[in-house]
Amino acid sequence: MTVLISVWGASPGVGKSTLCGGLARRLAGAGLRVDHFREEEVLTRPQFAAVAEAFRTTGTVGPGLLIAATAEFVDSVLASGVDVVIADALVPFVPTLLAMGRDEETIDAFLTDLTRVLAPVSPVMVFLDGNAGSALSRAAGREGEGWLDRYVGKLARYEVRPPVTDVASAVTYLARERAVTLAAVARNGWNVVVIERADELPPGEVLSAAERSLRPWWAERGAAARGE
Repeated sequence: MTVLISVWGASPGVGKSTLCGGLARRLAGAGLRVDHFREEEVLTRPQFAAVAEAFRTTGTVGPGLLIAATAEFVDSVLASGVDVVIADALVPFVPTLLAMGRDEETIDAFLTDLTRVLAPVSPVMVFLDGNAGSALSRAAGREGEGWLDRYVGKLARYEVRPPVTDVASAVTYLARERAVTLAAVARNGWNVVVIERADELPPGEVLSAAERSLRPWWAERGAAARGE
């Protein structure tokens, strides 16, 4: 049996990619077969080729295309015999849909379909919570000069609500993105682990907190992998 661990967060810079890397190493070290799906791989994974092409040619991606790509990905994961997928900012696609101007009713309907498609890989979300303004500052320090302006500019070009024009409005928008994401997965019965104040904690503490919360899922997979 396979489990999908989806890692999301309140803002860029909150530590999603760092946590994904740490979890992937720990689980592989425990003898599990791990597929670490990095955020940028959505443009190169073969199952998401149609999504990448649509985004390149039109700048938008429809819900149906996301569902179809995810279904292909789930089939490929099950065929590969992977125990755990660590997905960095992939599903549930809520920020993508918000950026394309989709309303919350459309997002709820999409999540209902997505939950059905993901059922064979027992999804659990790890949500790194924290102060979006602080996390953005951390991301800007890591990525270098000009990153924050480019990030704000990207949001400004999308159809997000409330509109983004500067850092303050980006923080306001990220608060809405957080609320819509958590509410949508809760209504669809996802297992969700929320790690509070992730932007304030050292990466090792975030990893330990995630490990403790996820242990029931990977202990079951580890036993299955060992034939117990």
